[in-house]
Parts: sequence; C-alpha cells; structure tokens
Amino acid sequence: MGPGSPDYLTVQAIETLKRVDVFFMLEKDGRGKHELLQMRHAILKHYLGDSGYRVVTATSPERRTLPDGYQETVRAWHNTKRELFAHLLAEELADGQTGGLLLWGDPALYDQTVTMIAELAEAAAGALEFEIIPGITSVQVLTAKHKIPLNRVGESITITTGRHVEHCDPSEIDNAVVMLDYNASFQRFTDQNMDVYWGGYLGCADEVLISGPVDSVCDELLQTKARVREAKGWLLDIYLLRRRRDDEAS
Repeated sequence: MGPGSPDYLTVQAIETLKRVDVFFMLEKDGRGKHELLQMRHAILKHYLGDSGYRVVTATSPERRTLPDGYQETVRAWHNTKRELFAHLLAEELADGQTGGLLLWGDPALYDQTVTMIAELAEAAAGALEFEIIPGITSVQVLTAKHKIPLNRVGESITITTGRHVEHCDPSEIDNAVVMLDYNASFQRFTDQNMDVYWGGYLGCADEVLISGPVDSVCDELLQTKARVREAKGWLLDIYLLRRRRDDEAS
C-alpha cells in the first residue's frame, strides 16, 4: 500500500483491491494503533467506498524477548504470526474467496509476511494461492522528497537496519538507507564527514523532513523524533546516511 497515503498506490494495487472479498488487518498494542488502522481504512474508502468487502481485524502478536537471543526471538514471533494467519484464513475466508493484506511500502522490503504466507501456501498443497503486488517504498519517497538520487555515480547503495548501524564500524558506511532505527543510531556518525537525509511519516499529512551534516542536525533530529513520537504514539521513519566525498568535504 506504499507508505500509507492513497496517492502512493499503484494502478495494479488499486485494481487488485477491487478483487478482494476480505481484508485482514493486524492491530498493534499501544497508543497510536487506531491511526495506523485508520490509514488502511482510508485507502479502502478512497478506492472502494464503504461496501462490497469485509474487514477482519485481529490483534498482532507481541514480540517477546527470549533468552536465546534476537534470532530466536524473531523466529518465535514469526511462528505465532503464521499461526494467526492460518487461523484467519481458515475461519474468515470461504472457498473461492480472495483475502488481502495491506502491507507498508513494498512487501518485498523488510517485511516477512510474504515468507509466512508462502509457507502456508506450500503447506496447503494447492488449496491456497497468493500474489504479491509490488508497491512504492519509503526509500523511493525519501529520496524524491529530498530531491536527491539514491546513489551517486560509480557508488553502490546499502539498505540496512538500525540494529546494524548501531553496532557496526562507522567507517563501513558510505551510502546507506537505514530502516527500523528505534535507537537513533545516526548519533554514532558525528565527526564522520556524513550527511543525513531523514523523513518521518512520509507521504502523510504530518510528514517531517530534516537534512544536513550529521554534526549540525543531530540534536534537532533527536528532539524532533522524541516530539513527534510523544505526540502521536508511534513513528515510522527512515533516513539516508551519505559520506561526503573529498570534493564535498567542509
């Protein structure tokens, strides 16, 4: 569904919405959860109106930290989500009907729902088929909003997580899009000759953009992230870290 705005659905996605009988939505715990659901409902109303489909809402499983570490924690969480998907499909979708999941951005980028549904389809031995509708990613929107290319001539681009940049050697990062950075790991890149291009709530009415040398905007970024998260109860943000070349160094 793209980053959340109805404007960012592709024509293919819009046409696919019209074929869906039941939309499944997972509701997360915590303040702000209703707004996250409302964005999905707004997309459906914008393109489909109020009738011709059902919406089934279920509570998204909580990720509980296990003593065996991060990998085991995520594996157990995914197992629980897969069981939930199996239950919803069995109980809410009649034979011959089509179900749909509205996923942020593009389902192929940092979302394991595709893997879970693929495993269910394989286990169903032909009784369940699925299709992935590629979407506009927050990566595309971020660079478009800041009016920059994703990579520079002759350079590669890395897409990684806040978990990685929180612990890696800062010298490893030259051109990197950072997602899921809950701990504001860009703080580690002061005195590294780096620029940051940050965006929160991309494509939404309350979109926030900040860019500049990390050394100059770090405090502003930290304050902004804290302020908007406190105001809304949630924050979806993404940023590009880019090391300045010798001819750009200041």
